[in-house]
Amino acid sequence: MMNTVYQRFIATATQAPGDDFLFVDAVTADAYGIAAGPVSWVAAAAEVERLRAAYAQAGYGHGQRIGLLLENRSAFLFHWFALNGLGVSVVPINAEMRSAELAYLVGHSEICLAVTLPGREGDLRAAAAAAGVRCEVATLDAPIPAFPRRGKEQEVGALADAKTECALLYTSGTTGRPKGCSLSNEYFLRAGQWYADLDGVCSVRPGRERIITPLPLNHVNAMAFSAMVVLTAGGCLVQLDRFHPRSWWQSVRDSRATIVHYLGVMPAMLLAAPAGGADREHAVRWAFGAGVDRKNHGAFEERFGFPLVEAWAMTETGAAACVMANHEPRHVGTSCFGKPEAFVEVRLVDEQGDEVPPGVPGELLVRSAGADPRRYFFSGYLKDEAATAEVWKGGWFRTGDMVRRDSEGLLYFVDRKKNVIRRSGENISAVEVESVLNQHPAVKTSAVAATPDELRGDEVLACVIARDPVPPEQRAVIAQGIVEHALGQLAYYKAPGYVAFVDELPLTTSQKIQRGELRELARTLPGHANCIDLRAMKKRQI
Repeated sequence: MMNTVYQRFIATATQAPGDDFLFVDAVTADAYGIAAGPVSWVAAAAEVERLRAAYAQAGYGHGQRIGLLLENRSAFLFHWFALNGLGVSVVPINAEMRSAELAYLVGHSEICLAVTLPGREGDLRAAAAAAGVRCEVATLDAPIPAFPRRGKEQEVGALADAKTECALLYTSGTTGRPKGCSLSNEYFLRAGQWYADLDGVCSVRPGRERIITPLPLNHVNAMAFSAMVVLTAGGCLVQLDRFHPRSWWQSVRDSRATIVHYLGVMPAMLLAAPAGGADREHAVRWAFGAGVDRKNHGAFEERFGFPLVEAWAMTETGAAACVMANHEPRHVGTSCFGKPEAFVEVRLVDEQGDEVPPGVPGELLVRSAGADPRRYFFSGYLKDEAATAEVWKGGWFRTGDMVRRDSEGLLYFVDRKKNVIRRSGENISAVEVESVLNQHPAVKTSAVAATPDELRGDEVLACVIARDPVPPEQRAVIAQGIVEHALGQLAYYKAPGYVAFVDELPLTTSQKIQRGELRELARTLPGHANCIDLRAMKKRQI
């Protein structure tokens, strides 16, 4: 019986040892200074066993946590599987983190060892000192330091099972301190099995798929979905260092990728390149992702010849409540992410907790069907029982996402609940407004938030990074053009009442908008010279 990620890796590695387990494309190899080309299952297994023996010899075992700051390198996977074979939980560390973020993560997670890239060991030692914890540091090119043994020795890995913590992943912390999500072995095993069992538009052919992803291994999409389906169904993982729009298709062709993982910004960037005769010269069957801009969805599929299949999940839910539009009709270009399968129960509720009717947005609540509503979900937030209890209030996991359901039971993403602006009784999605503003030729990128309004409660404020420098005397004219553009595509009340030209937006280390900081910024901008008041343009159409 497969109880751990390590056991599943070893079992699959023995079935086709000479086949490709990993493929390192030329761009990733150059970025990391490693060899390009395939890595067989048997070679990967040998490296995992070498590391497992070294960690065991150094005294590491069940009940400990070890941090991995290894970017998207193959080494991340080898160390993860080796440590999992000893019952050790891994804590992926985003390489973009700096002093304060590292100190919080090292202290909160209480890792006893951090394995890092050469050149970053000083940062991690400083973080441990700042957090007041003891944490050894090792680099890829140095021996693993011994762990100081305390008390009676135990047989390493003896207590590891499906319920044992496999990894501690931190949320992006868009509204406060990141929370550490404790994820068990069964969480990861379920993600791989769910993916392997997909049907409809998204079938997975055992041992034949080559899955390419540029997404970071410190996030659940790459670590729990693309990596785990390869461990479950066999095949090859093509883990890129990051997304490179210019070389993307070459990487796809060189690796012979058949399934692609994406996030919303990727299709937009690929569509921006000039069309060419080679656009369909690839082996991709379908793509797994979320957040494609509605205007780009159909255009991408028509041009490149494969479906972008939208899905919904969270770090906390994993595959336990994943919903995916893998059956037709997919309703391309509508933010539809499919209909829930029988293993998950769904409710859409208003502020009072009452069910909303079809067509009306409500907060998405989910739970596993059957006797255990938390089956295969995250095990809880580390050191925060109150937050765990709050999100499970009433026996349902509260996602914080606003979703609507049509008469056929299909679900459509609206926005994060905390991003919804309430103006004169109307709920406005920040993401919807941003999608329209970003189409304006003067806008490089935008972020929308609420700012207080005496009459309407909230007003829509757009922070805009302009594509080209905007002279002070041109601000009002350009801002007016942006609002006119929005009024042409949105209900009048959704258009920005203020446009503020800014040099940068508050972002998390994973490059998501820091919504909490954005809301605070939006409260202070009206009245400043770079913030243009255009509320008078917002008039109900007759």
